[in-house]
Amino acid sequence: MTHIIAEPCIGTKDTSCVDVCPVDCIHPTSDSSKFEEFEMLYIDPDTCIDCGLCVDECPVQAIFPEEDLPEEWQSYIKINADWFNENEV
Repeated sequence: MTHIIAEPCIGTKDTSCVDVCPVDCIHPTSDSSKFEEFEMLYIDPDTCIDCGLCVDECPVQAIFPEEDLPEEWQSYIKINADWFNENEV
């Protein structure tokens, strides 16, 4: 399983979650040239180790274990995966 960043992150992009991630799976980071291009952060499903450290750090409760993702945000599973398929980290 993986964690998913959903709609509450849009416009917030607080990078507290990035700082605690032990495997560097949350992007774009604030020091990335692409940071301003995107409206939210994304979790790489192939890199996430499901540790959950990011969940408590998110000030807008935008990060969920995939199995707990609310129904209305199920599309964010694909949105997160697609971001990593389309962008170099």
